[in-house]
Amino acid sequence: MQLFIGSELDSETLFLTEEESWHCVKVLRKKTGDILSVIDGNGNFYSGKIVGDNPKKIILSIESKETKTPSRNYKLHLAIAPTKNIDRIEWFIEKAVEIGVDEISFLLCKNSERKILKIDRMQKIVESAVKQSVQFYIPKVNDLIAYTKFIEQQTSYHTKLIAHCQTPNLPFLSKVIEPQQDSLLLIGPEGDFTIDEVNLAKSIGFQEISLGNTRLRTETAALYAVNVFSVLSNC
Repeated sequence: MQLFIGSELDSETLFLTEEESWHCVKVLRKKTGDILSVIDGNGNFYSGKIVGDNPKKIILSIESKETKTPSRNYKLHLAIAPTKNIDRIEWFIEKAVEIGVDEISFLLCKNSERKILKIDRMQKIVESAVKQSVQFYIPKVNDLIAYTKFIEQQTSYHTKLIAHCQTPNLPFLSKVIEPQQDSLLLIGPEGDFTIDEVNLAKSIGFQEISLGNTRLRTETAALYAVNVFSVLSNC
C-alpha cells in the first residue's frame, strides 16, 4: 500500500502538503480521477479521489474515512543526545519509527558532540518511515533542548528511565519494563551522561538501567531499547 500524508479541508475534502503533492504529480504521475490512500498522522485513514492535481496542493474528495486503533498497547518517548555523525542518528530514527516509538526528543548534554540539528529533516525521515512501514500515527519529533530543562518538564510518565554506564550492576531494561504503560527513556551522548546528569535524573524520579554487558554506540543503544520495549510489551 502506498500512503500519502494529508489533512482535511472539510468533512468532504482533503489536501496533500506541497512536498507530497509535488512527489505525487511530478514523480508518480498521478492525475485527476486517481484514488489515493491518505493518512493524517493522527490515526485517520482515507481513500480519496484527486479532483485537483496542482503539484503545489493536490485536492482530493473523501471517498471513505476510517479511524485506526494504535498498533501498540504502550507509548514510548525516547530522548536521545544526537550523535556527531548525523548519518547515525538518521539511521536510528528511521529504524525506531519502523519498530515503534511515539515521541522522539533530542538532548543537549554536557558531553554532547552535536549541538545543532535540522529538525525539519528529522521530521521528513519520520514521515517517510511511517509511510514505508504502513502506519497511521506519526511520532512527535521535538527540537534539541538542554538536558536539564527537558527532564525537569517530564512529570507525567508512569515509568521514567535513564540508561548509562557510570554505575555497575544496574538492572537490565528487560527487568523493569511494565507492559502497557507510558514510558520515557533517556539515552546519552557518545561520552555518556555525566554523574551530575544521572544524579539529577534520579532526584526527580528516574530509574537507572543497563542495556547489557557491552558498551553500545548511542544509536545502537537507542534502537536496542526500542526493540526491547516492542518485544516485551507484546509478549
